Amino acid sequence: MTRSILVQEWFSAAELAALGLPGLPGTARGVSLKADGEGWAEPNQQGVWWRDRAGRGGGVEYHLCVLPTSAQAKLTLDLTITSERKGESAPDESACADRWRWFERLTDTKKNSARARLEILHTIRELTNAGVQKVAAVKQVARLKNVSPSSIYGWEALVHRVPRSDWLPFLAPRHVGQTAAKCEFDPAAWDWLCSEYLRKEQPKLSACYRRLQVAATQKGWAIPTERTVLNRIRALPQAVVVLGREGERGLDRMMPTQHRDRSTLHAMEAVNADFHTWDVFVKFPDGVVDRPSMIALQDIHSGKILAWRITRNPNRCAVRLAIGDMVEHYGIPRHCVLDNGREFASKWITGGTPNRFRFKVRDDEPSGLLVQLGVQVHWATPYRGQSKPIERAFRDMAGDIAKHPAFAGAYTGNSPLTKPENYNSAAVPFETFLRVLEVEIAAHNARPGRQGGICAGRSFDQVFAESYASAKIIKAVPEQRRLWLLAAEARRVNSLTGELELMGNYYFVDALHEHRGKNVVVRFDPDRLQQPVHVYRLDGVYIAEAPCRTKTGFLDADAARESIRNKTVAKRAIRVALAAQKKLTPAQLADVQAEPLPQQQLDARVVELRFGNTIRTVAAEPELAEPSDWDLALLRQGRPRLVRGE
Repeated sequence: MTRSILVQEWFSAAELAALGLPGLPGTARGVSLKADGEGWAEPNQQGVWWRDRAGRGGGVEYHLCVLPTSAQAKLTLDLTITSERKGESAPDESACADRWRWFERLTDTKKNSARARLEILHTIRELTNAGVQKVAAVKQVARLKNVSPSSIYGWEALVHRVPRSDWLPFLAPRHVGQTAAKCEFDPAAWDWLCSEYLRKEQPKLSACYRRLQVAATQKGWAIPTERTVLNRIRALPQAVVVLGREGERGLDRMMPTQHRDRSTLHAMEAVNADFHTWDVFVKFPDGVVDRPSMIALQDIHSGKILAWRITRNPNRCAVRLAIGDMVEHYGIPRHCVLDNGREFASKWITGGTPNRFRFKVRDDEPSGLLVQLGVQVHWATPYRGQSKPIERAFRDMAGDIAKHPAFAGAYTGNSPLTKPENYNSAAVPFETFLRVLEVEIAAHNARPGRQGGICAGRSFDQVFAESYASAKIIKAVPEQRRLWLLAAEARRVNSLTGELELMGNYYFVDALHEHRGKNVVVRFDPDRLQQPVHVYRLDGVYIAEAPCRTKTGFLDADAARESIRNKTVAKRAIRVALAAQKKLTPAQLADVQAEPLPQQQLDARVVELRFGNTIRTVAAEPELAEPSDWDLALLRQGRPRLVRGE
């Protein structure tokens, strides 16, 4: 009796190239590049898909299971031989282990067929052990199982000298059926079809095949049927097809996502923030009907929504106010994951961060809110919702809160294709929207039975409270309230009056006189510009609180009197300050005047003598104690005596 044996199952790249198999390159380097591109040598598949080569030179060997279907079929036909049952050696343990690994990669149909064959052989073995002759047992079982006796004898040959515990993988069918390798397909036509089908426009295969037929007629290509082409396309790696037809984003969706362990964090250690546009029409106080946006901050450890603000459009003011609410009630987080939108990359929020996505960092630019609070900012990957857990909360709110009965007729649907029948039939008043939102978000945090993250049936509030009670929370001091309640903007103090101009409003305090003509940092609330602003130096030193000097009507007498009164009070205070500095009267200052210094007598070395129109220059004597004879002669003539220096 004979049986079929596959002589070889492991091959090197050079051996595969030399065999000239369909679907494989004809060089060892080409096979190696294909193996790298398709991941034949994955680390977790060592011993199953590949193994280290034991021969000289090392390298790796690949199991035939990783090869294309057409290549597997040709190998099975070429390397399967018939051997005599007599004199065969039993398979060793490594051969049995390889056979079990091969069995695990089979389809359930083939596995079930192997189990049925094993059951038949066990039944025959039990009958023969009970004293039934072998031939009779085979015939009886063959009739009951509707198989031929020759098939049963063939199965017994497959497990000859194989341990009974390893019969199952040896009994599995090994046929591979007819493959596309037997159909003639011009390589140039296959390349043309792949280039046509693997386009971002995602054309249908039937349309591609019709165009292929036209091209084949013109170029003389041999092509198979459309069914065979479909099988060839299905045999391509799915990752390659997705990348060609859907691009990088489609390929990213196929990649396994990162599973982050929230149990390593504690409450308020890390938060994430993002904007959500509600699918509800709201009537704002100014009468405009629009879909509002919400900025929300969520604790990553528990999933609790910590703070939120409603605005008409995403903007930096709402971000600042929401962060202020969070810090005011719960504390300062150590990390914050932000989206890369303009409202988050604004210098009002992250000014001073070197790696901000937008706006240039200037030397005189005030540091943003999160930087001054000591929060480490992390930027989320664009178009990647997995990096922001708050996206999951927004999905719940969009399904629950947006369809609240109070919003009946105002719900818009989450896309143009899902508009309700009563679309745009009502608009929710802004105050009603805020009131419902406050109640529903609190209920969202308090709802029990949460299974995501580390909740284990508890609510977000319970998980947060448990961790918050034992965590080290950073609380903000009163001086830091100016940082989150007021935004920062560089402004120049008026060089003459010391006033500050901000958004059409003027602010003044006496301390600003010392900073006239200089740039300062103003922290203010854009929603309350009539309130005082806080003024800092560029290096962060606090100057003073400057009240707003509002504009008045041109003929407003009351405002004019108030202005005069304020000026009078200010001048009186300045006079008092001046009097405190001038403690001496002019009379007291006159009493301490210094005595005049004595005049110093100077001697001239050269003198000029005049005699009528005659001028005579002579050297002066060092001393003239007594008059000379010449002087006496002049005196007799009635002329004055010459004095030095005249």
